[in-house]
Amino acid sequence: MPSRFSQLQKLTLIHWKSQLHPVLKLVSESCPRLTFLKLSDCHGVTPDTLTMLARACPQLHSLDVQHSMVESTAVVSFLEEVGPRMRKLWLTYSPQTAAILGALLGSCCPQLQVLEVSTGISRYSTPLQLPVEALQKGCPQLQVLRLLNLMWLPKPSGRAVTPGPGFPSLQELCLAGSTCSFVSDEALSRLLRGSPNLRLLDLRGCARITPVGLHDLPCQELQQLHLGLYGTSDRLTLAKEGSPLLTWKWCHTLRELDLSGQGFSEKDLEQALAAFSGTPGGSHPALCSLNLRGTRVTASTVSSVISSCPGLLYLNLESCRCLPRGLKRAYRGLEEVQWCLEQLLTGPASAS
Repeated sequence: MPSRFSQLQKLTLIHWKSQLHPVLKLVSESCPRLTFLKLSDCHGVTPDTLTMLARACPQLHSLDVQHSMVESTAVVSFLEEVGPRMRKLWLTYSPQTAAILGALLGSCCPQLQVLEVSTGISRYSTPLQLPVEALQKGCPQLQVLRLLNLMWLPKPSGRAVTPGPGFPSLQELCLAGSTCSFVSDEALSRLLRGSPNLRLLDLRGCARITPVGLHDLPCQELQQLHLGLYGTSDRLTLAKEGSPLLTWKWCHTLRELDLSGQGFSEKDLEQALAAFSGTPGGSHPALCSLNLRGTRVTASTVSSVISSCPGLLYLNLESCRCLPRGLKRAYRGLEEVQWCLEQLLTGPASAS
């Protein structure tokens, strides 16, 4: 390390169960240009270790400790030492996460741009209470917020909420999860009330979100919208109307759209996807990925959207009950998508 890693900028250590402290001590002595440190499934990370690195590596601004045994005091000490130069942080949710968030709420890292909290193998049933407005004040420069497969609730809730400043620089919000989600229109509105520049919104599994709630969001240039429901639709009453509110608002910018598992009716989906055949100025829609798995989309609607979107490179029609037998699969690449169109135009229109 002293002879070969003097220019090292990014370091990842995986499955280190021992000797971690002496190795990181050597890093602090030999790698002054370190900017990014990832510790995955590592043990023995002490507050002294991380603080030592923060002081010895003046360019260190990103820390990933997902799936590692790290005490909250170690992460908090690191954040307080790094301070305003901190840019990116990845965490695994545990009962100690609240203490780390508390440091962020206290504005110790006002330039933080990326924050990701995900669940580990040992899932905790206690939901994370997220002080949305306080986080907006503590991390005003946040560009990416990911709460992955995580049960969380906004705090406080109800009429006592004072509107926060929002995340004016937010470009990506991911709240995807595989279990029951408590995310509501009200919670989403509080998160995105001041985020006009949002480009990616991933709400897979968030079955409580409605088309009306999405339509009221301030972002006008959304490029990726993921609303797929996987394995949860059988237990929920899904909206049958409202999908046109989404497509007509963002048809001029959407590149990826995922409606898999949603319960919109045939007519509602027809009206929604018709938005891509009427883009302003005669230009072609930007849509290149469309996931309609498990929906009630019809053959005529699919034909229309393929014809209107020459850049469509991915189309998922698996388990679409209203489509002819043999066409219910995923199509990847321009040739496969065009083959699907030919079959729909020339083959029998009967559904199976």
